[in-house]
Amino acid sequence: MSSNRRLPHRRENSRPASSGELTPDGLRLRPVELADVAGIVDLDHRNTGVSKPAYWRELCQRYVQGPHPELFLVAERDGAIEGLIIGEVRAWEFGSEPCGWVFAIQVRRESRVRHIGTRLFNAIAARLRQAGVVKVRTMLRRDDQLNMSFFRSLGMMAGPFIQLELDLDEVAGDEAAEAEPPRQAGAR
Repeated sequence: MSSNRRLPHRRENSRPASSGELTPDGLRLRPVELADVAGIVDLDHRNTGVSKPAYWRELCQRYVQGPHPELFLVAERDGAIEGLIIGEVRAWEFGSEPCGWVFAIQVRRESRVRHIGTRLFNAIAARLRQAGVVKVRTMLRRDDQLNMSFFRSLGMMAGPFIQLELDLDEVAGDEAAEAEPPRQAGAR
């Protein structure tokens, strides 16, 4: 069973979401706003080839209306979304101490190699550090060389956990639920 670690609530007098710091090259990193959904859907569709408006709308609403919009950041230049990063603090799954997770990062193809991804990662890492965690994790496909190279360039490496999965289409429906649980190796 997984549980999210509660972060301290934002102060009521914190800056509004739209007031990220503007860099000399005109890039602004800031928490997501509901008005960003169309730009995020466009960015994701251009990068993945799949349009997922309902998914992004729900995710943006969850972060904007939740206590920690600072863990969903966008990089914006001249009103256009150039990139995004989303994280959370997770705790105690299978003995894991509280740690930060990055579960999405994207940068517009035309804007890559301009350090936007690195700036987004560093910004969310700072927010996760403020939340009290000392490690950040992510998960990606073995064949995702773009993101593998990116995260490794930041110093990330394989961690102590192994991801496992089961294709549920390969398991018989009700029969599997009624079957005897499999024995552990070495069990008699």
